[in-house]
Amino acid sequence: MEYFKKIGKVAIPAAALLLPFMSLALDPLPAPIGPGSAWTVDRIESLIERIGNFMIFIGIIIAVIYIIWGGIKYMTAGGDAKKAEEARGAILNGIIGAAVVLGVGVILRTAAALITGTFFGV
Repeated sequence: MEYFKKIGKVAIPAAALLLPFMSLALDPLPAPIGPGSAWTVDRIESLIERIGNFMIFIGIIIAVIYIIWGGIKYMTAGGDAKKAEEARGAILNGIIGAAVVLGVGVILRTAAALITGTFFGV
């Protein structure tokens, strides 16, 4: 029985280490899946631009919803000064959020134009 334990202590880790090589025994380098096309710099730039535009769009939508929610809170404050102040704060925060999102959009477009060399019309 001790003999099998000694063999098991060596054989099991060796099999675990060799298993990946045994599974690739028939085809060491599998073929790529699908025909696909190469990723170019223009394609990556287009993808980043679309993601950026989408994020700016979502940020503006959220800011507008927040401003509307603050307006509804302001209308339903019912003369309560504390609730009216919280509603004014929500409206102001929504406006600041929209300005920040638009500012980030301007910064991203300016940086992209500088990097691609189209900022100065070159």
